[in-house]
Amino acid sequence: MTKVAKVAISLPQDILEAVEQERKARGESRSEFFRRAVEELVRQERERAAVDEYIRSYQEMPETTEEIETALSIASAVLAQEPWE
Repeated sequence: MTKVAKVAISLPQDILEAVEQERKARGESRSEFFRRAVEELVRQERERAAVDEYIRSYQEMPETTEEIETALSIASAVLAQEPWE
C-alpha cells in the first residue's frame, strides 16, 4: 500500500467554493480532487521540463545538413510507395 500523508492548506473562500462545486459534480472527495489536481500539475511540469530540455539539447546540437537530406530522401522514397488512390 502506498504511504499517505495528510496536509493542511489555506485557500481563499472563492477558490474553496469553486473546488467544492467541481468535486461534488465529479462525485469526488476533497482528497481525491486535490490528489488528482496535484498529479496533473506534476505531470505537466515534468512534461514542460522535458520539452525544455529537448529544445535546449537540439539548440546545442541540431541535425546536420547531411542528416536532413537523408531524412528527406527516405521520406520521399517511403511516400512514393504509398497507394494514394
